[in-house]
This record gives sequence, C-alpha cells and structure tokens, in this order.
Amino acid sequence: MGTWDTGPFDNDTAADFANALDGAEPEAREALVRGVLMRTIEATGYLTEAEEAVAAAALIAAQCPGGQPVDMSYGPETPMPLFPADLRALADEALARIASDEDGPASNWVEPEDWKQWRSILTRLRAVLAPAPPSIALFDVQP
Repeated sequence: MGTWDTGPFDNDTAADFANALDGAEPEAREALVRGVLMRTIEATGYLTEAEEAVAAAALIAAQCPGGQPVDMSYGPETPMPLFPADLRALADEALARIASDEDGPASNWVEPEDWKQWRSILTRLRAVLAPAPPSIALFDVQP
C-alpha cells in the first residue's frame, strides 16, 4: 500500500476507490459504499478492503452533523448521493472492526505518531457516525 499521510483518502487503495466512485453511475455509488462496508464487517482473516472502508466511512460521516468534508485532493471529485441513515451504523461497525484488527492497517504504521493520528481519525469518524443516544429525562422520584 502506498501511503503518504493518515487521512481517509491518503493512500493508493482509497484513492483508487475514489476513482471507482467517480467512474460509477450516480445511482451505483451507494451500492459501492455499502458493499465495501459489508465485506469489511463480514470478512474473516485479513481485511483486504480496510482502506476503502475507512474512505467510505469518511464520505458518510461528511454528511452527518459534525462531520468534516472529505479532502477533495484524493477523494471523489463528483458529488456523492445523500446516503441513507442505515449506512451510518454499517460504517461505524466497519471502523470498529478495522480498529480492533491488530494484524490489519493498524500494524502498517512505522512511526508511532502516525499510528496515533490515524487512530484519532478513526475515533473522530466513529463519534460522528454513532453519536451518543439522546438522553431521556428520568422521573424525579421522591423518597
């Protein structure tokens, strides 16, 4: 994998995924994103599409409240469709799977600071994708 920074699209594999999204018909883009997330969640052994799943999660998170826009230098150049809400949970689950895979992308970082920054990006994405549920006011119980 050619990696030049820690962002979701800062590697050859994710940049290729962005190109595939750009080349796809608008109505096929959601299926590409959903597919890479599902294959990552269901994978056994080595996560072959982890970099693409992180990129897909970043695209979904960009559409959520508190989400950050995707770096257009290496991300898709064409606008993404409005993703359905159920993709948020899939993206979060895929990121959890990636973050917990000690032999996967987490092991590829040579510099500890890069690894920490990459993990921080995954944590921020997950916070946007799976925000805390709204609190429900409890009844005031009198003794």
